[in-house]
Amino acid sequence: MSAPPDPTVAKPIVAHTPMVNEMRLNARQCLAALGLVLLVILLTPSVWKAVERFDTGPDYRIPYDLSKDYWLYQRWIDRADSRSIILLGDSVVWGEYVLPDGTWAHFLNDQGGRPDRFVNGGVNGLFPLALEGLVDHYGKALRHRKILLHCNLLWLSSPKADLQTDKEERFNHALLVPQFFPRIPCYKAGANERLSAVIDRQVTFCGWVNHLQAAYFGQKSILAWTLADDGGDPPRYPNSYKNPLAHITFRVPSAPALDPLRGPASPRHKPWTQNGGPTSFEWVSLDSSLQWAAFRRVVATLRSRGDDVFVILGPFNEHMIASDSRGPYLKLRDGVLAWLDESKIPHSAPESLPSALYADASHPLTDGYALLARMTLTNQSFQAWLKAN
Repeated sequence: MSAPPDPTVAKPIVAHTPMVNEMRLNARQCLAALGLVLLVILLTPSVWKAVERFDTGPDYRIPYDLSKDYWLYQRWIDRADSRSIILLGDSVVWGEYVLPDGTWAHFLNDQGGRPDRFVNGGVNGLFPLALEGLVDHYGKALRHRKILLHCNLLWLSSPKADLQTDKEERFNHALLVPQFFPRIPCYKAGANERLSAVIDRQVTFCGWVNHLQAAYFGQKSILAWTLADDGGDPPRYPNSYKNPLAHITFRVPSAPALDPLRGPASPRHKPWTQNGGPTSFEWVSLDSSLQWAAFRRVVATLRSRGDDVFVILGPFNEHMIASDSRGPYLKLRDGVLAWLDESKIPHSAPESLPSALYADASHPLTDGYALLARMTLTNQSFQAWLKAN
């Protein structure tokens, strides 16, 4: 029987070698890895365009659910025929209350007898400060083209609509607006968010990543999509065990053929008078307006690229303007027309449509767009512009 160990005797030190699965790269290998990463970043968006199916066809517009997919918008504009005319603007151009075959662009094509002459380049929820970013960073293909640019005075109808208020406001397309200058008082994003927006605009790979999130994962990152609950009580997590790659179909989603929120069958497709009466607007002045300044910069940018720009002002729903707001509105409207005249920009200002053809302050219903197209095509200034060059 052995004696117990003596506690006063020091135990031998045994060296333990940790198990490490690391691989150290030398300088040449680091450069090779960096080169490979850069190659993937540079080539992936171009290769993706070649393999992803993007069906457009007559009356195409960017689907509502993809309104913030600016990489897709750039792709849409890039593929437009160089002889076509791009309609540029907000949801009035896009067609908030109507189906694709009820938009301004559709009726211009239909009544003009050329189904592919006018392209719907509108984006739902856009406004001049965001349009500026869209043109600057995602509209590079808008060069030496004819552009029909819509000017909507709705964005000057109050300090809030003009983004002048000091109180923080949430608004659409915040990633497109100027992040640092000119200052937008109600935009309170932090420095990290602003810098991220600037980088996204400059790096095509970031735009492609945003496209994946918008087109296949409901505007979420893959991690957020995986952890998203169904809103129930208790919540369930239907995507937690799904393979994210299986949701990438390599086909850009299309808008629903029967949109329950748009078109004559929709409960939203009704005259504005069914929702209320005349409204008092707090019109801002042209001198102080952020949106108007942005609109003028958009015009300057397009013209500097050699674009032939025709501006259509309105038609705003003047039936909706309360009597106390009509004077400031007319002054504002006259000021815009005076600037267009002074700047020698071809333009027209159609008369207000019949009251029953508006859904709200600025959006026509389907028959309203048909009439607006007819008014546009019969305008002498517009016809002269079409025939020029």
